[in-house]
Amino acid sequence: MSNPKGFGEATIDSSHTDIPETTMLKDFFALIKIGIVNSNLITTFTGIWLALHFTNNHFLDHLDIVLFTLIGSSLIIAGSCSLNNFIDRDIDHLMKRTKSRPTVTGKINPNWVIVLGLFLIALGISFLLLTTISAAIIGLIGVISYVGLYSMWSKRLYVSNTIVGSISGAVPPLIGWAAVDGNLDPIAWFLFLIMFVWQPPHFYALAMRRVEEYRAAGIPMLPVVKGFKTTKNHMILWVIALLPLPFFLQSLGMPFLILASLLNVGWLLLGLSGYKMKDDMKWAKLMFIYSLQYLTIMFVAMVIVTLI
Repeated sequence: MSNPKGFGEATIDSSHTDIPETTMLKDFFALIKIGIVNSNLITTFTGIWLALHFTNNHFLDHLDIVLFTLIGSSLIIAGSCSLNNFIDRDIDHLMKRTKSRPTVTGKINPNWVIVLGLFLIALGISFLLLTTISAAIIGLIGVISYVGLYSMWSKRLYVSNTIVGSISGAVPPLIGWAAVDGNLDPIAWFLFLIMFVWQPPHFYALAMRRVEEYRAAGIPMLPVVKGFKTTKNHMILWVIALLPLPFFLQSLGMPFLILASLLNVGWLLLGLSGYKMKDDMKWAKLMFIYSLQYLTIMFVAMVIVTLI
């Protein structure tokens, strides 16, 4: 038996020329899904910022909490994504966007992935415990919902897997708020709701673009099971569900309410255009891009309006 391989040590046949050349750092970033980690930092930070703002605390007086929370949340997300890659290594080779992951190419041994994932999660929870117990508990709930409820259970069994996965994706702003105020003001829960409702139309758009890959991998995504027409209907309903949410955040002021409402109406109009647009893939791409811009603008705006 050969010795276990670590980072940068390939266990694959060198004749596989379709595997791109990577560095150890790139493999690590792919393993922890650095893009997901970075995007969740925005929503986590917004939760921290708004909690400080509405509890009349100064940002510069609580840099330790900010740092511990951002590091802790990043680590648990990175660890959870690593475990997700470990769980999905048997199907990721069937999908173009995932077939180059180091858990697929064999550049990182699966045993190391488990150890690293659990270590990052434990370290992340430790950092969150330096803020409040509530933040650590919410972080752990996020881990369990993503790794257990989504990756290990619903993803391969139910068409509702996207909705189940949305729970963990909506947790970061709650972690941010709880790190400052463990009692969780209703505003924090509406941040959670915005994130939760945003995710289905975002991921359904991605699933439409990758429908054949998901079909090949046996993942019962909505477009695979129900088709594009039903998927469009569901996306529209989720976008409609976003419409009233900004009105529960009126404490952020009228400028934010107007901006958020315009973003929601814009997304709804784009969604409705899908019933006339003949190219479903082009429409799905537009919806996906809009969803990314939507989330960034929405959460950055929440910070900016408190500075005005």
